[in-house]
Amino acid sequence: MASRETPATRAARAAGIAFSVHEYAHDPGAPSFADEAAEALGLEPATVFKTLVVERSGELVVCIVPADARLDLKAVGKGAQLADPKRAERVTGYVVGGISPLGQRRRLRTLLDESALAHDTIHVSAGRRGLEIELAPDDLVALTAAEVRGLAAR
Repeated sequence: MASRETPATRAARAAGIAFSVHEYAHDPGAPSFADEAAEALGLEPATVFKTLVVERSGELVVCIVPADARLDLKAVGKGAQLADPKRAERVTGYVVGGISPLGQRRRLRTLLDESALAHDTIHVSAGRRGLEIELAPDDLVALTAAEVRGLAAR
């Protein structure tokens, strides 16, 4: 496996927060990266969060929702749609399926689904496919200046 050090893990380390990194063998044919992570690591899907980049009125916004839910685009704002994957990769510095809310090339406005606060720790991408970072939701909010609100549609 590749190095477990990424811009996301470096950002968490620099902030001095408690976190752990979990690695698994990524299957290139997996239909959902977050679901794959939950299954491969034996985690409750409600504690594994996917990072989606959305475009709204030309602005890119990071939305973090549980693996077992869909993003309610209306909750993001009028005209919101998933961003072009190439643009998301270029702006964040990560590949789709490995986009982390931490350590992005350019810090984007971040929204976190309120369900995250119901857990002691949650898992988000650590910056590459097959690597998850586990941290307290409050630390994620602090590190990303995330706005917490209802984003999930089940």
